[in-house]
Amino acid sequence: MKLVSWNVNGIRACVNKGFSDFFQEINADIFCIQETKCQKGQIELEFDGYKSYWNSAEKKGYSGTAIFVKKVPINVIYGIGKDEHDNEGRVITLEYDNFYIVNIYTPNSKRELERLDYRQVWEDEIREYLLQLKKNKPVIMCGDLNVAHKEIDLKNPKTNRRNAGFTDEERKKMTELLESGFIDTYRYLYPDKENAYTWWSYMGKAREKNVGWRIDYFIVSNNLKDKIKEAKIYAEIMGSDHCPVSLEINI
Repeated sequence: MKLVSWNVNGIRACVNKGFSDFFQEINADIFCIQETKCQKGQIELEFDGYKSYWNSAEKKGYSGTAIFVKKVPINVIYGIGKDEHDNEGRVITLEYDNFYIVNIYTPNSKRELERLDYRQVWEDEIREYLLQLKKNKPVIMCGDLNVAHKEIDLKNPKTNRRNAGFTDEERKKMTELLESGFIDTYRYLYPDKENAYTWWSYMGKAREKNVGWRIDYFIVSNNLKDKIKEAKIYAEIMGSDHCPVSLEINI
């Protein structure tokens, strides 16, 4: 099974920059997108052979997630059952016979770390949500998690130490998630791979110079470890300030 995740930074803009071509070419079984930035009815985007599920933020032009699937799930859950989180359209969970797929767009802590306290609450409650799912069946979680976990996951760790996405607090929460029974699939396969990034600032020709961050992930529960086949980063695919990532897994 092939799964793809991509923060499109506005699906309407991304569609005009080749989204559909990549979607058709990659031929994923499950294709998750984050930061759709649109409400229901603002875009007609369907593909033959796929069913789609959308979770939009109440605020227009903000956040939002969607999933395209070849196989219809047995259940769909929007949000995590917490009103303070669920009005931003950041989580969609699809349940299948033998696993869950959870598409997540983690809140950014923002400049001056004005949302860091909220982010800490979010991280704890998302972890608890995933652990509850994991009690029932294996979990595959993907999305823009807005954190570079280790120094190897961004170009300039020393100068970004207190910046959103690389604070000690955010990195600790990622460690807590993994230690609670989950695996970062890319690092599991490529523990020492350097210069592997999924997001680049639009400033200073960062993408051209590959001055980036790896903040987009596929994370799976430990009991899927032996089923992981491949994890890829498609740095050459344009259309957003993020690039797509994928996971191939025998499930």
